[in-house]
Amino acid sequence: MEKLIKGLHHVTSMAADAKENNRFFTKTLGLRRVKKTVNFDSPEVYHLYYGDEIGTPGSVMTYFPFGPMPRGKRGVGEVGITEFAVPEGTLGFWQQHLVEKNVSGLREETFLGERRLAFDGPDGDSFALVEADPAGRTAWSGDGIGRDEAIVGFHGARFRLRDAAATGELLQFMGYELDETDGAVTRYRIEGGNAARTIDLEERPNADHANQGAGSVHHIAFAVEDRAAQLKVREALMDTGYQVTPVIDRDYFWAIYFRTPGGVIFEVATNEPGFDRDEDTASLGEALKLPERYRPYREQIEKRLPEIA
Repeated sequence: MEKLIKGLHHVTSMAADAKENNRFFTKTLGLRRVKKTVNFDSPEVYHLYYGDEIGTPGSVMTYFPFGPMPRGKRGVGEVGITEFAVPEGTLGFWQQHLVEKNVSGLREETFLGERRLAFDGPDGDSFALVEADPAGRTAWSGDGIGRDEAIVGFHGARFRLRDAAATGELLQFMGYELDETDGAVTRYRIEGGNAARTIDLEERPNADHANQGAGSVHHIAFAVEDRAAQLKVREALMDTGYQVTPVIDRDYFWAIYFRTPGGVIFEVATNEPGFDRDEDTASLGEALKLPERYRPYREQIEKRLPEIA
């Protein structure tokens, strides 16, 4: 395959409570809510997007807050940790800040020479802040965290798998290069794209399979520049034997999906048209935006959705 993949585009997870999810990502982590819309298949459920000022691909964490639901069971066959990049020398700030916000699961770690602060989300989600070169990225600083400390986007993600070999081969087919191994974790890195460039595969041959629920990653999306590049990726994947969906219009990007050998759902999403296609940059994420087919039902939909700030 040509080197068409540009790193991560977004990560989409599931949550229980929309208000708590919105509060955590905007007030605790200081990200900007760049879009408030609904699930394409369940319009009574929000689809909330959080990222940098404009929702740059490689910065956007998205959630489906389904309401009361069991928490996911951690295991293999899932994205186990979503990693955000913060400027070097800021983990002390974040340790204190997250303690003040009563965030659980805090623990400092080092992996492949990188300093990390692991922590839990409100639904038992697994996250890490990784000190890294901002690589030209500019953080959002409108939610109480200064630009010098703020999250600049994704660093990468860690999958947990019973057997990592086939997924590693897939990543290399997609343009990732085999990097380093530390214990049971092997890193793959892609160059020439955005700064959300690492995928770590953690092999756990005897672990139970994960069960999805609140706090689970639903799918992880990889970025391509445009629809032409996406079609080339789709063709290459299908020629290799993967069952790939047709291209789907998600309003702010076009998407294709397929399931990997390890069980993780991959999406390939375009960098175009972006989150400012239907509202000004200054007001991103403020108004409820609906897919075209749901616009005639706005009044009914708004009555069913919980209010969030």
